[in-house]
Amino acid sequence: MDGGRPRIYCGHSRFDALSSIMEASDLTTRWNGRQRRTAGASTLPEHSGFMDRGETSSPEPDMEEEADRLIRNSEARRRHRVRPGIRGELGNILLLLFLYVLQGIPLGLAGSVPLILQSKSVSYKDQAFFSFVFWPFSLKLFWAPLVDALYLSRFGRRKSWLVPTQYLLGLFMLYLSATVNSLLQSEKGPNVVMLTAVFFMLAFLAATQDIAVDGWALTMLSRENVGYASTCNSVGQTAGYFLGNVLFLALESPEFCNKYLRLVPKDTGIVTLPDFLFFWGVMFLVSTTLVAILKRENDQGRGRRNVPEETQGVMETYKLLFSIVKMPTVFTFCSLLLTAKIGFSAADAVTGLKLVEAGVPKEQLALLAVPMVPLQILLPVVISRYTAGPRPLDVFYKAFPFRLLIGLQYALLVWWTPSVKQEGGYPFYYYAIVLVSYALHQVALYSMYVACMAFHAKVSDPLIGGTYMTLLNTVTNLGGNWPSTVALWMVDPLTSKECQGAVGQSCSSSLEAGLCVKEGGICVTTLDGYYVESVVCVVIGLLWWVWLGKKMRQLQEQSPAAWRCRVNQ
Repeated sequence: MDGGRPRIYCGHSRFDALSSIMEASDLTTRWNGRQRRTAGASTLPEHSGFMDRGETSSPEPDMEEEADRLIRNSEARRRHRVRPGIRGELGNILLLLFLYVLQGIPLGLAGSVPLILQSKSVSYKDQAFFSFVFWPFSLKLFWAPLVDALYLSRFGRRKSWLVPTQYLLGLFMLYLSATVNSLLQSEKGPNVVMLTAVFFMLAFLAATQDIAVDGWALTMLSRENVGYASTCNSVGQTAGYFLGNVLFLALESPEFCNKYLRLVPKDTGIVTLPDFLFFWGVMFLVSTTLVAILKRENDQGRGRRNVPEETQGVMETYKLLFSIVKMPTVFTFCSLLLTAKIGFSAADAVTGLKLVEAGVPKEQLALLAVPMVPLQILLPVVISRYTAGPRPLDVFYKAFPFRLLIGLQYALLVWWTPSVKQEGGYPFYYYAIVLVSYALHQVALYSMYVACMAFHAKVSDPLIGGTYMTLLNTVTNLGGNWPSTVALWMVDPLTSKECQGAVGQSCSSSLEAGLCVKEGGICVTTLDGYYVESVVCVVIGLLWWVWLGKKMRQLQEQSPAAWRCRVNQ
């Protein structure tokens, strides 16, 4: 054994259940890219939960005295120590919440850029290229072990990564504030390559910051309050995304500001993209400086133990990931996860852009996300009642065809949109129909998502639950990213256009389209690739549901040993 660490072998176990239980009781770590000794482990005797058959069940005198002493001390602490609660650690909780809000800002801005690009009539191949910006959060597992293992102990394990990444985020935002207008408004159209490069770095840094903050949350909060970390994560990221996407698009829109927020109309919104980027760039730099100077990472607060953490080797973590993927059941499940969302890619990735192309204001589409927030909070609670049993993927399987049908409904909505447009925009009933369609989509989406997460929790080996769960979640996210990028890329090749008003000209390429316009003609779409793609995706999805969907359901019948890893001391 290397350094006394347990060796983990993934695959079908060849030892009996009692042996595996005893090994699990010996294990004092739960792997999440690192090793942690459980609190109080040093005070408990080895194999405290099991005894040989020949031994009697009565404890030895010294062990009994030690147990009584621990109980008395625990009761005394419970009487004299005030539980921290939220009030006792309000500062730490607010700091975590603020850090997650900062993390959501660049993500929200990245989500608003495709709508801005669409209003400037960029090609869907350019949109596909920019969609790589959303990949880093799906791939962060591949550099998370490095973030966890490499740090400056004097400065702090998490601050060693948090501070430089947030400084870089602030500097990139300041750079963008000075250059974004030229990138969006160049003579040849938006510079999509440069925009993608800069926003990809923003997303990469935000994902790295997420790894550091997630790890810091586990030691920043006491054991009584560590559950609030996930609340800070979900609320903070959602709030940050809302600020960077919905609020920004609304305040940046002249039409929205003139209609709802101004008495005297103007040609620009209340805020501009450079102003927004500059403000948050300064906010990142100032807040990061304050955190670096004022917040000590290793404070031993009330109700919290300063337990030293033992870092797992980076290569050992990567080997563990590879050994998990090699397991036959996991490999099959990952293959299914990587292909399950092909049928939804056109509806999920292209529909919103098509609505903007048809003339629906991008800020109005963004604001439709606001009434969805209560639904998105309630849906996991309701759906979890049906996924808590032994077969959570049954919910996934049943929701699958309904989500495919909603994709066809989206295509019908896009086709209907131009005929509804009026001089003053779109009527109220149109937005109501869009909202209902979006709500139905959320029900189907969350049904599949919650079912998938429940199955991940069910099959993940508890001995290495963090790494196992993170791997499955990464594959799930990646299974949604690559079909969306391909769907955006294929819209233009599947679209047919012809030049009307100019004899002998065509519109099969951007160059020929330009010649058509110079000759006094106009390019007219005769077949929109989005509709072709929508039908093809639904057909592929139905085939997947009929053949591979049953295969996914059958994975629930595998024995627990098929998903477990073997640990040798």
